[in-house]
Amino acid sequence: MQTLQIIQEIQRLSLDEKFQIVEETIKAIKHEETSNQMDLAVKLLYSDYANDKELTAFTALDFQDFYEAK
Repeated sequence: MQTLQIIQEIQRLSLDEKFQIVEETIKAIKHEETSNQMDLAVKLLYSDYANDKELTAFTALDFQDFYEAK
């Protein structure tokens, strides 16, 4: 469906349906933007975590059992 066709279909909807479309579209845009920012952060920080042993020192404990002291 082309953009013009989508706009024409939206114009036929009730006001409540138009608001619902706007809300869902904004949610989708926010989700996509957040996802893109997270992907960029991963790419920027990956080499730091891969090469800086101070950032990954505690990962040596990942496979040890943990018991909470009560």
